[in-house]
Parts: sequence; C-alpha cells; structure tokens
Amino acid sequence: MLIAATSLLSCTSTKDNTLAYFKDLEAKMSGELPNPQGDYPIRIEADDELVITVTSAVPEATSAYNLPMDNPAVRGNLRQVTQPRTQTYIVDNQGYIMMPVLGRILVKGKTLEEISSEITAMVSQNVKDPHVRVDIVNFSVDVMGEVRNPQRVYSGHQHFTILDAISQCSDLTEFAKRDHIYVIRTENGKRTFNRLDLGSSDIFNSPYFYLKQNDVIYVEPNKIRIDNSKYNQNNAFKLSVISTIVSSVSVIASLVIALTR
Repeated sequence: MLIAATSLLSCTSTKDNTLAYFKDLEAKMSGELPNPQGDYPIRIEADDELVITVTSAVPEATSAYNLPMDNPAVRGNLRQVTQPRTQTYIVDNQGYIMMPVLGRILVKGKTLEEISSEITAMVSQNVKDPHVRVDIVNFSVDVMGEVRNPQRVYSGHQHFTILDAISQCSDLTEFAKRDHIYVIRTENGKRTFNRLDLGSSDIFNSPYFYLKQNDVIYVEPNKIRIDNSKYNQNNAFKLSVISTIVSSVSVIASLVIALTR
C-alpha cells in the first residue's frame, strides 16, 4: 500500500503529461501546425481492387467502356435477388487490368490520378470530353497493440493518416507508449518500418504520417502494462502450483483415510 501511494503521489506531482498528444504545441510561437512536406499519394499494387467509371455528355458513347452491373447469386439459393453492384478490376501479378474496348492497361506503381489521365486520353480518341473516375476499394490497414479496439480499418480516402486509423480504433489506451507508434510497410517486395512520436508535432512531416494500403500499425505497451502482465503471469503460475499441491494433498489424504479404515 505504501509503494502504491508513493507511486500515485509521484504521478500526480509530475508536470509531464505522458498521455497527451503533441506536447510541444504550447511552446510554438504561432498557432499553425507544420504542413506535411511533400505529397504521398497512393500507388497501385498487385491484387488491388479498383472501380473505374467512364462517363460523358452522351452516356451511350461511353457505355462500352464500363463493366456491366453485377447481380451476384447467393450460394445455395441461385434464385435470390440481390442488389446490383458495379464490378471491380483486380490488378494481376504483373500489374495489369483488362478493360472493355481498351484492353490490357498497366496500372501498378501509378497513382489514381495518373491512371485516370491515361484512360481519359485513350477514350478521348473516340469520345468527346470523357470523364474517368478511378477509386480503390480495398484500402485497409491493420492496427494492433495498445488501442482500445484493435482491428483492420478500411478507408475510401486517398489521404488516410495515422491519426485517422487510431481514431477509428477508439483512440489509444492509457498503457500506450505514445512515442513508440510503429508503421510497418511493404513496398516493392521489401518490408520497412518507422517509429512515430505522437507527443511531437514533427509527426506531420513524416512520410509515414499518410498511410498506404496494407500498412500495419503497432502501438507498443508502456512499462506499467508490461509489469502488470508479468505480475499477473506470476500470480497465475503460483495459483496453478498451489492448486496442484492442494489437489495432491487431497488425493493422498483420501487414500490414507481409505487404507486406515
């Protein structure tokens, strides 16, 4: 009890709030946060799923460039009517998609804007003023560790940040090390990682501030969580040993009583 009281007093007396985000904001002269240095758009990878819509002032002129609406059947009940949906393009291992009329198109390594511009130029050869919209529908990141709701987070936005991902997981727990947020990323077959510090506004300048598809965010636990885990494991082990001893003594006592009758 004395140790716990001392720890509580030391926590309340400290001026450093370990649970706070961006602890350096008050020291800054202006109220403006640093703008991210550079743009980090999503670049398409193999196995990505895209929705591409081609339209124009004359819908009949561009209808051939679009996939037909799909009415998927439900396994076990082929007669069930489901809501029609737009079909998607799956990027193959070589980085290509196959579009109606246009044929095979390389999309791997390109941004959504680059793909849209390229398809627009191709359609413009036969259609006046076409409009091409390209969206990625399988953008997701995995959030693990000391967040309140670890999960796979899906987003339809191109600029999805580490703060967006944490917010969708109901924020960090009180046991999270806010200066040890790891973003693990796979690019061109190589896995890299970077450590972000949510206590500093410098996070806005990191190329890992904007997330990419299939990123993994891991929030490291602090010392209190680790110590509690060790304490609980030790107690569980001691309880298991005591339970085994009591059970053994009970069995031996029962045998002795049975033999002495």
